Amino acid sequence: MLNEPRIHIQVQSTYVESQSQPEQQRFVFAYTVSIRNLGHSPVQLISRYWLITNSDGHKTEVQGEGVVGKQPLIPPGTEYRYNSGAILETPLGTMEGHYNMIDHDGRPFRVTIPVFRLAISTLIN
Repeated sequence: MLNEPRIHIQVQSTYVESQSQPEQQRFVFAYTVSIRNLGHSPVQLISRYWLITNSDGHKTEVQGEGVVGKQPLIPPGTEYRYNSGAILETPLGTMEGHYNMIDHDGRPFRVTIPVFRLAISTLIN
């Protein structure tokens, strides 16, 4: 598999205070991922891999087919957006990973998801 420069990934995360229970070390975060196809042909997202690290250094790996139950086809010049979430035992952590995708000829390639922070807003200034 080769890295594919035609796909741009952007992630925004937020702390979900209403679902969190800090006294029980349960910190819930929501995130929105935007996957933009900057190429000239459609691509399809087949599977995902996440590495979630909390501030204690505990790592969790998550992998599976598609995202939020879908394997979206992303036409050229368009963006696919989805929302998901993660639960940490600490108020601060990071996520990073990759998507396995195929091009219009069925050739597989991998797109890196840059590291992003999961943090309670009061911890970021």
